[in-house]
Amino acid sequence: MTSSGLPENPYNPHAWIVGEPVVGEGTWIGAFTVIDGSGGLTIGAGCDIASGVHIYTHSSALRCVSGRQYATVDRAPVTIGDRVFIGANAVVNMGVTIGDGAIVGAGAVVNADVPPLTVVGGVPARVLGTVDLSEPTAPKVISAGREESR
Repeated sequence: MTSSGLPENPYNPHAWIVGEPVVGEGTWIGAFTVIDGSGGLTIGAGCDIASGVHIYTHSSALRCVSGRQYATVDRAPVTIGDRVFIGANAVVNMGVTIGDGAIVGAGAVVNADVPPLTVVGGVPARVLGTVDLSEPTAPKVISAGREESR
């Protein structure tokens, strides 16, 4: 345990990480994140997981509402590709795959798969645009028919 009372992890002393997630080289995990690898979690290389993100690979919702008659905690793996950006306070729910180069906006709740190079945001998360890497030194987000240089 760290001095904060959180289990030790090699990514951020202020993150809560359970299970045995596979995390790619060069991935950054911000403070105050909850990373649940108990149902299987792979995070690719070169990702940025911003502060306050929650990634869940389990759900006890059915167990709870059934008064524990449904005794199972459901689990499904999450796969996050390479070079994915997940904005502050976003939630990624169990069973989701996020493709390479995708952007998840701050505060989004991701309940469904996100294709590569796709920008999603909102609750529930929906497609807002795409990432254009045709000029690697000047990438663009294309949303609602307009281009925005970043």
